[in-house]
Amino acid sequence: MIGLPFIYTVAGVMFALYATLSLADRRLANAAFWGLLALSFLFGDRLGDIANGCLVLGLVAVAATGRMRRSGSEDGADRSAEAARRGNRLFLPVLIVPVVALVGTLAFWRWPGLADPKQATLVALALGVLIALAVACAWLRPHPATPLREGLRLMDSVGWAAVLPQMLASLGAVFALSGVGTVVGGLIGHMVPQGSLIGATIAYGLGMALFTIVMGNAFAAFPVMMAAVGLPLLIHGQHGDPAVIAAIGMLCGFCGTLLTPMAANFNIVPAVLLDLKDRHGVIRAQAPTALPLLAVNILLILWLAFPGHS
Repeated sequence: MIGLPFIYTVAGVMFALYATLSLADRRLANAAFWGLLALSFLFGDRLGDIANGCLVLGLVAVAATGRMRRSGSEDGADRSAEAARRGNRLFLPVLIVPVVALVGTLAFWRWPGLADPKQATLVALALGVLIALAVACAWLRPHPATPLREGLRLMDSVGWAAVLPQMLASLGAVFALSGVGTVVGGLIGHMVPQGSLIGATIAYGLGMALFTIVMGNAFAAFPVMMAAVGLPLLIHGQHGDPAVIAAIGMLCGFCGTLLTPMAANFNIVPAVLLDLKDRHGVIRAQAPTALPLLAVNILLILWLAFPGHS
């Protein structure tokens, strides 16, 4: 049965090859960063919590040195000419990924013996990427090392921010386990009038956005705000629909993602890749959308999760 070990192995082998290529290019910091990440993916479940924590500290230390450098691009003129000749057809292999992810997920649910039902979507997504890569290689016939070189070039452009979502999501889980949600819930409980549905909903929606702004990731804010407000006040206290509260609560968090430089992989990295003069230009452009969208999401929670109160 295909499960998470298959996905982690594929990712670990890819990062190990990135580390090898970086070492061959004598970019030692990049080699160390991708090598530590490969070690985590390939052997993380055998290393234990302390060793995995040391790996994370190692990643932070390497990134903090500021010595990670981008890899060069080869034959830029030839690549541009080839891209112009093929046009938008170049995007066809990319479309294979969502198609295989959707069809594969439905197939794995229909025949649960093929893949772990709990990880059906992730397994289908990984298979979609591998199939798309195979189709692209068969169609374009690049040098065997080209897909890895181009993947490394992209990852080097993103740099340490590539692992930021996973890091922040893990931080949210740590906060939730350490009882931060309970403390925050106690503070908010003193601010929200007893039994006020509107007050609790606003506190939940705004809290998701604000915690995301501070922590940089809605997945990190979610366990804290769900434990602090969503579960005790909205679901248990007001008997709201858990699915609606959880789903639209995440959308409130994503509104915070649009407003914070902490979400570097969304807001800072694109500015760097596009060589924008204003590094916060992406956030300035997104703010007029994020704020009214946050208000709409809070109203949607009230309307959809508590239909009897609307």
